[in-house]
Amino acid sequence: MSLLDDVRGILLDIEGTTTPIAFVHDVLFTYARDHVREFLRTNADNEEVRADIALLGDEHAGDVNKGRNPPPLVADYVEWLIAADRKSTGLKSLQGKIWRKGYQDGSLKSQVFADVAPAFERWHQRGLSINIFSSGSVLAQKLLFAHTEAGDLTRFIDDYFDTNVGKKGEAESYRRIAEKMKLPAREILFISDVIDELNAAHDARMKVLLSLRPGNALQDNTNQYPEILSFGQI
Repeated sequence: MSLLDDVRGILLDIEGTTTPIAFVHDVLFTYARDHVREFLRTNADNEEVRADIALLGDEHAGDVNKGRNPPPLVADYVEWLIAADRKSTGLKSLQGKIWRKGYQDGSLKSQVFADVAPAFERWHQRGLSINIFSSGSVLAQKLLFAHTEAGDLTRFIDDYFDTNVGKKGEAESYRRIAEKMKLPAREILFISDVIDELNAAHDARMKVLLSLRPGNALQDNTNQYPEILSFGQI
């Protein structure tokens, strides 16, 4: 029995599924942290950047009200959020814009596991819809897949979803994605390295697989769902 039986769409996490966690944390996060001050100085009048700063301002006020003692806006606060790996819409949007410059000038080249590009080709030829769901912004997702060491993979990807559709640990997010993919949830296969995300997708009636990649954090109840070591198994 194939893992793709009755599947018409594939939904993929990025970190720990298509891309090594180390690349995200050690390369992308470090680049954003090292360049945020310069980026804010040179893009202070950019309307989209100002919108990100407004979102960060609202989040900062919430942190203050909750007694979290955040550092002041903007750069210090952004660095604080990056260190905490906060899944913040304002932060992720700003990071994507910072990374765009790095990809454009060639200082960033994204990593995907060796089995990703062949799998995209195989699934595409089979007529499957390939989609991405990440806490990183849609811009960041597109940049990552457009500038991989395996080449531009965006030609295989039908759509991208970020935290604007909802949190990754909530079933309603996956129901919304199924609606946008125009497929019954039961015909969508979601692959992630995080059990809480798989639980949410499973509650939304999607098929799920646990991604076991080098460097991934250990998960509780790993025998709850089928596991894969490589997209070559699909």
